[in-house]
Amino acid sequence: MYKYLSLLISGFLFIGLLDAQPSRWQQKVKYTMNINVDANTNRFTGKQKLEYTNNSPDALKKVFYHLYYNAFQPNSSMDVRSNHLGKTIINGKPDWDSRVMDRISKLKEDEIGYQKIISLKMNGISQSFKYDETILEVTLTQPIAAKSKVVFEMEFEAQIPIQIRRTGRDNPTTGVRYSMSQWYPKICEYDIEGWHPTPYVAREFYGVWGDFDVTIAIDKSYKLGGTGVLVNDKEIGWGYDEPGSALKPTEKAKRSWHFVGNNVHDFVWAADPDYIHLVRKMPNGGPIFHVIYNYKNNDPKNDTAWNTVADAAVFTLPFIESKFGKYPYPQYSFIQGGDGGMEYPMATLLIGPSLGTVFHELMHTWYQMILGTNESVNAWMDEGFADFSSAHVSAFYRDNFSRVKYKNNSAYIKTIDSVAAILPLIHSGSYRSYYYLAKSDYQEPLATHADHFETNLGYSISSYSKGAVFMEQLGYVVGAEMRDKILMEYYNQWRFKHPNSNDLIKLAEDMSGVKLDWYKEYWCNTTKTIDYGIDSLWEEGGISKIRLIRKGKVPMPIDFRLTFKDGSTEMHYIPLNLMYGSKASENTGETREEHVAWKWTHPTYIIEFKKRLSDLKKAEIDPSKRMADIDLRSNLLQLNW
Repeated sequence: MYKYLSLLISGFLFIGLLDAQPSRWQQKVKYTMNINVDANTNRFTGKQKLEYTNNSPDALKKVFYHLYYNAFQPNSSMDVRSNHLGKTIINGKPDWDSRVMDRISKLKEDEIGYQKIISLKMNGISQSFKYDETILEVTLTQPIAAKSKVVFEMEFEAQIPIQIRRTGRDNPTTGVRYSMSQWYPKICEYDIEGWHPTPYVAREFYGVWGDFDVTIAIDKSYKLGGTGVLVNDKEIGWGYDEPGSALKPTEKAKRSWHFVGNNVHDFVWAADPDYIHLVRKMPNGGPIFHVIYNYKNNDPKNDTAWNTVADAAVFTLPFIESKFGKYPYPQYSFIQGGDGGMEYPMATLLIGPSLGTVFHELMHTWYQMILGTNESVNAWMDEGFADFSSAHVSAFYRDNFSRVKYKNNSAYIKTIDSVAAILPLIHSGSYRSYYYLAKSDYQEPLATHADHFETNLGYSISSYSKGAVFMEQLGYVVGAEMRDKILMEYYNQWRFKHPNSNDLIKLAEDMSGVKLDWYKEYWCNTTKTIDYGIDSLWEEGGISKIRLIRKGKVPMPIDFRLTFKDGSTEMHYIPLNLMYGSKASENTGETREEHVAWKWTHPTYIIEFKKRLSDLKKAEIDPSKRMADIDLRSNLLQLNW
């Protein structure tokens, strides 16, 4: 009886947890593609079958596809925008992306990229469509009813552009032959905000989750890596069937590579005849890591560096999963290609084996591939959170790898909590970049659409550095331990659901017990800055008093530490009235006094303490330096009386 009662209670608890999960309908796709590549002409043809499930409550009269390759043509939006940004001079240099510059305007006919649709049918009936450069607009003969599924069948052809931005052929730096990202006609996302037919001008992406079944026929000398699992591994060999195996011979002129990736929102692959393939398996089971790189100049240092990438991935994954959530896919590939580092589901393209870039791109798995925020609208939730998390991964790797071998999986997992001791150092680069931007003329609100920033500099520092500061500073507002719990629950509740910034803030409020809408408003929707200072101090009626002043426009809660001549300290905590709550003490063993909340309308606040003023040695606002105060000089008062 007790057993059945226990099962019944467990069932109710499980149902309760399901009810607590946020619900949001998602469109669903299932791609089946057969691609035939001509390596002599750098062109390919494709047949695409797309099962599209409309889970929305709306009837869809149109659909839209991305045709990214069409950006790589003279006078395209990407070309014109890049040249326009290059006219802005910052620190004596044109503010264009150094990878793009004016290169698109100089492409010849056999160097441009294009995607052309030969035919398009829905449920067997031809559909009319029109091109708008990188967007294909399809007016349907019959609306797609709510809660229904249709099948699109498409034939297309494409020319692979010279490597300029992310995708392309004949990389001049690495020699990689093909980096195949943004390479297929991809249906645009339709969500609670409607369609997102975002033209390919520069930066970020947004896609529909689903399943990909992709077969690529290419000259038999080529070796491939990409999204998904190679299902014909026994036919291919080359380390896919078993580590270290050779590429299996074939009498055919072309070899077919068959990849399957499930529950992903994009598909990338790369190909080169000289690729080398490293394989690493997790000691206690889990995903397989593939490292695929170009054999260059017979340089043994190159081999060593890529082997380090493979070992570092295995070593850090348990730490990553303990802090940010479980990796849900069967494999991950680091592939040399592209023009720097660019993230895709189950894979990344890397121009080289720099571990900083490796960790950043790997963390995009969590902060884009799994959570899937619309990064065009909220690039800071993509790039910034990847910067924040990869800084922790880098610190963990740096401080533990030399002492603990990755095969001893259970031993080093215990060292995870020690990383918190060096928090002020981990994000110093992001803070420095933000301070530079905040004091320049180039800062724009974080909420600015990624393609609409007026400068590349402003976009880069805002999205990466200010986005990372947002998350570290959130730890200052609600406590680092609470912030970490919020991040894990954010992953658990919102994976595969396209959360937005309001979803994150609502979750953080529910978990921390404090209101945070003001924080998002100031930090994301304005360019206002934080600036507090110690104004004056005096004794009055035997009571010691210190007046603090808010000089900046962004109000914040205040940690204020007093250090006395006898070595003792007191933490004085002043919550912000807009919080309607307070954070728990973060410093165990230190006295903390919580004061009445500071009203955001009031520029000054007076703190009282019991010890004599003459006993005070030092007073400091935010000794952890997590609050991004733009003038730290006024935060510290040293007394030598």
